[in-house]
Amino acid sequence: MPIITKISQGKNNPERYNIFFEEKFAFSVDEAVLVRYQLTKGKELDQWTIEEMVFEDQIRKAFNAALHYLGFRMRSEGEVRTKLKEKEYGDAVIDEAVKKLYELKFLDDRAFSEALMRTQMKSGKKGPRAIQQDMQKKGIDKQMQKDVLDSYSEEEQLEIARGLAEKIATKEQKKTPSQIKQKINDFLMRKGYSRAIIQQAVEGLDLEKDEDQWTDSVKEQGDKLWRKHSSKLTGYDLKSKVKQGLYQKGFPAEVINEYLDMKEQEND
Repeated sequence: MPIITKISQGKNNPERYNIFFEEKFAFSVDEAVLVRYQLTKGKELDQWTIEEMVFEDQIRKAFNAALHYLGFRMRSEGEVRTKLKEKEYGDAVIDEAVKKLYELKFLDDRAFSEALMRTQMKSGKKGPRAIQQDMQKKGIDKQMQKDVLDSYSEEEQLEIARGLAEKIATKEQKKTPSQIKQKINDFLMRKGYSRAIIQQAVEGLDLEKDEDQWTDSVKEQGDKLWRKHSSKLTGYDLKSKVKQGLYQKGFPAEVINEYLDMKEQEND
């Protein structure tokens, strides 16, 4: 069995010690491991003890690396495991390090998930489906995802969704009601809200337009269509193409006809 012939303190990290067998470097250990195994010059070590010490030391190194990673912000267990794998720690070492992190309350996926949800609700204005995707990326257990998201009430979802819908409606005033509704629907779907919540958010909006608003809106969008198709079409074909485009955008027939009459007068 090998005998320790020299022990030296680490130069870069004074809390680590280098162990030598026959004056040749064998391995290094944390000070706590050195004390626990009573490593001294002249001590004889069997292979099983050496492997046990090295394994325990790897756990300590992984644990410390995880603590450093957690020092910047809260992390999920999945994020910590991924980081330790990137540092090439083995699965058994990672398991023990994670276990120790839980025991000392440095890891708490429930608290992490709840904080993530609240942040995404308030800052990201996200709905449950989008937040669930974020939790999935962080490696949160599916049942825990469900348990945490169950606390995101429909009232809270509707309040946030309505606020987003109102902002879009205000910004897109020159669009038709159907265009605005579609814009809101697409946006809220991307934000992770259900169709039921989206429908309620849209129903609470006043999207009606007065005559002047319709006139301004149809002129802006009609002129764009007119310029787009006038290079290839003229006369009846041009008017038909523009009329079709305005119908698809949700303009009422009488508004479209008034616009086309105006264009015809301009071209006379």
